[in-house]
Amino acid sequence: MNALKMPTYMNSPIAINDFLVHESVQDIITEILTGLSAAPKYISSRFFYDSTGSALFEEITGLPEYYLTRTERAILKEAAPRIVNSSLIKNIVELGSGDCSKISILLDAIPDRNFEETAYIPVDINKTSIIKSAEMVSKKYPGIRIHGVLADFIKHFKAIPDDENKLICFFGSTFGNLSRTQEIPFLLNLKLWMNPGDQLLIGFDMVKDIKILEKAYNDEQGKTAAFNKNMLNVVNRYVKTNFDPDQFDHYSFYNIADARIEMHLKALVNIEVTSPHINSKIFLKEGETIHSENSHKYDSGHIHRLAEISGLQIKEIYTDMNQWFSLVHFQL
Repeated sequence: MNALKMPTYMNSPIAINDFLVHESVQDIITEILTGLSAAPKYISSRFFYDSTGSALFEEITGLPEYYLTRTERAILKEAAPRIVNSSLIKNIVELGSGDCSKISILLDAIPDRNFEETAYIPVDINKTSIIKSAEMVSKKYPGIRIHGVLADFIKHFKAIPDDENKLICFFGSTFGNLSRTQEIPFLLNLKLWMNPGDQLLIGFDMVKDIKILEKAYNDEQGKTAAFNKNMLNVVNRYVKTNFDPDQFDHYSFYNIADARIEMHLKALVNIEVTSPHINSKIFLKEGETIHSENSHKYDSGHIHRLAEISGLQIKEIYTDMNQWFSLVHFQL
């Protein structure tokens, strides 16, 4: 365990435990090259989030087309007092910490709480995001204990503290990035990690008009395109490939049959990819794509099936007037 001590604010120490340090560079190289050698080609969405990618995503969340963040924040602001009304909640875990704006809504709703009794545990694969969240929360809520975890929470559940009285938050539409075959195993792993009385919040982007969905992932300013293409810069650093992001188009559409937005990088020309880690070149034909992300959408029936199969009890479902987004409150 590699603990990174952070600055202290108002006598509130911050520490980050780095579990990605145990992941070898060779493991990462192998993962990337396996995807680029597959048919069809793919790159894991985890490689979106270097410091540039994280900053771009924060910009995306404020775009007029990207309804998800503002809709979820509005839902959370109204629901927060009901969610945190239990004095038993002592540990708030956020999977994918982002900019901490949503956690702040929950913390603001805690009535007359001595924050020295509360711990905030941001979990993310990007150190910059954790540091930013930790510093902001520490300044805003003096005395709160902060234990950041640098980890891929899909792979490293055991890295996350399993203290009792937890509220686990999985905001945004990140759950939708899981494949349909990953959903139940992920929830079952969560359930095994939870203690009796622990609670879970998951954001679900709901099925809606295709035009609304596709606009959200094809913004006029091109921020999502830049975010998608930046993944190639991340790959270049890890694998020393020669990708030129300008040789690719951002290609995103709604797959009706699978109820998901798909994001791809489409080659504008024939491309030969080289790397010192492979003996032969990787070829992409003009028009060929590299799959970079799925974002699944949900209906009420699917959410209830997930609860039934996983054994998690739905305490409440909070949604907006248009029923575009749902924040589901589970408990064990």
